[in-house]
Amino acid sequence: MALKTGAQYIEEMKKMRPNVYKWGELIEDVTEHPATASHIRNVAKWYDNSFDPEKEQLYTNTSFLSGNKAHRWNTLITSADDMLGNANMKRDGYHTCGSCMGPVCAGWTVLNALWSVTFDMDQEFGTDYHERLKNFCIFAENNALALSGALTDAKGNRALKPSQQDNPDMYLHVVEKREDGVVIRGFKNQICGTVGSQYIMVMPTTGMGEDEGDYAIAAAVPRDAEGVTIVETRRPSDTRIEEEGWDGIKSGTTQAYIIFDNVFVPSKHVFMNGETKYTGKLIGNFTAIYRAAIGACVAGQGDVMIGAALGMARANGLAQKAFQDKLTKMAINNETTYGLGIGAMYTGKKHKSGAFYPNPLLAHVNKVHVATLPYDTKVLAQEISGGITETGCMPSYKDMMSPLYGEKLIESLRSAVPGEDRIKMARLVEWLTIGGGVPGCMHGGGSPDTAKMVVKAATKWDNYVDYARALAQVESPLKEEKKK
Repeated sequence: MALKTGAQYIEEMKKMRPNVYKWGELIEDVTEHPATASHIRNVAKWYDNSFDPEKEQLYTNTSFLSGNKAHRWNTLITSADDMLGNANMKRDGYHTCGSCMGPVCAGWTVLNALWSVTFDMDQEFGTDYHERLKNFCIFAENNALALSGALTDAKGNRALKPSQQDNPDMYLHVVEKREDGVVIRGFKNQICGTVGSQYIMVMPTTGMGEDEGDYAIAAAVPRDAEGVTIVETRRPSDTRIEEEGWDGIKSGTTQAYIIFDNVFVPSKHVFMNGETKYTGKLIGNFTAIYRAAIGACVAGQGDVMIGAALGMARANGLAQKAFQDKLTKMAINNETTYGLGIGAMYTGKKHKSGAFYPNPLLAHVNKVHVATLPYDTKVLAQEISGGITETGCMPSYKDMMSPLYGEKLIESLRSAVPGEDRIKMARLVEWLTIGGGVPGCMHGGGSPDTAKMVVKAATKWDNYVDYARALAQVESPLKEEKKK
């Protein structure tokens, strides 16, 4: 297959075993249920974009494994240009979907993060993880799969290691090893786009100690595998999305809590099983890729925020000139995270396995900015757009449709454009700034505090002191004695 259309993707999703819940009820068809249908349609857009003559270069790539044209999220990243293609695809995707699309992002990132790790593990331990991963990547490419990535464990008491938790299920772990595979159980929480995926790529959420081998598991699990239960989370605006009308933007991602209850995974889909030494490297690879690209993600939503804020100003009858300084600041924020991500990509390195990884220092610096600048952009969007966008202070769509007073309500919101258009634009700004459109800038892909820890570790502080000593001709070494 290699490439498939959005319609083909939707048809495949219809055939999956129902195992997704929301509001205490089983969702029989995720392509039709109002809690999940808009997400499925958004993922389908990405598939269709692969056939758009104006966008196919963004959404497809030539496969490193087969040499064939494939969806970009089914190919290995082997160069800085591939990394940039990833970033540009995501920025463009945000223009039409407005938020994260996990099934065409996180699972793919796990595959790329594993590529060098499995290669190195095989070199050291004589395992065959790399060949298994290669075969799965070819399988994913040939079947044009949508893959979610499940990193975040429930974690329990954060002061305790995985092996110290009173409930071992707080971290996904192996409970049984068989000749033909493993059985896993545990919780993965706040996983983006699970409902729209066909496989869930699981990996550790943190580095593991030598005594925590059961928690060092990376594998590919069918989203509808026996023993997998998916519970959709509540989010700002989620009931609005399920309602008729313009109160909720029919877009955005989904988040889920996943319960793995003694799930069997065949050996061919297991890519790490007990090799604690490599868990930190795997996390490092994932975060470098993710955090280099996330600057483009938030820039893409920032582009929409600029458009929504400026559109709202014009709907109010006001000229761009009155807000130009604020709009320029929004654009600078967007290009700062986008550009810093590109810097991380083009100062990255290629691993001997063929995979390419961004500069981790710059990628983590980018994450710190992603945790702050998009929120500044949201505030500016609210300032430009006015009070009804900041508070969402408008009657409901049902009230607007009331035969008794609805027409008068809509008329009361008329300005330079019809009231209905002003309402829709105001709801978009509301969704982008305080609603379901907030894409997890602070903690998506990990917290800024952990990113700062990487920056601290990677920065050569004493070298900088030596530069200053030499320039000032200071004889004293100015070294800081390590405390015992």
